[in-house]
Amino acid sequence: QVQLVESGGGLVQAGGSLRLSCAASGRTLSTFTMGWFCQGSGKEREFVSATAWSGIGTYYTYYTDSAKGRFTISRDNAKKTVDLEMNNLKPEDTAVYYCAARPFQMGSIYDSTRYGYWGQGTQVTVSS
Repeated sequence: QVQLVESGGGLVQAGGSLRLSCAASGRTLSTFTMGWFCQGSGKEREFVSATAWSGIGTYYTYYTDSAKGRFTISRDNAKKTVDLEMNNLKPEDTAVYYCAARPFQMGSIYDSTRYGYWGQGTQVTVSS
């Protein structure tokens, strides 16, 4: 089993920054794909960003169009953490942000149903 715990959420003004962190424990591996998803009030869970093992010791990164250029995903395999640096935040970014994980495998990196492990979420609120 894998356990994921998010932290770093909070209230910020539009244009501000926030750094989310996901701490993993249990049977995690450096080859796991790690992702961030968000879910606004009354909305479906949506992909934000992910980092996946290339197979040769490096990682690919993926971003939704709205996150690209503003958010940066990073991982520290020694510490078993995955961070999401969020810059130039907008009110529409307001949501609960979830960390997710799955073993290295084929399949869409954007599909939340492909991830088997989830954290409890951390609230991000951006004021206008």
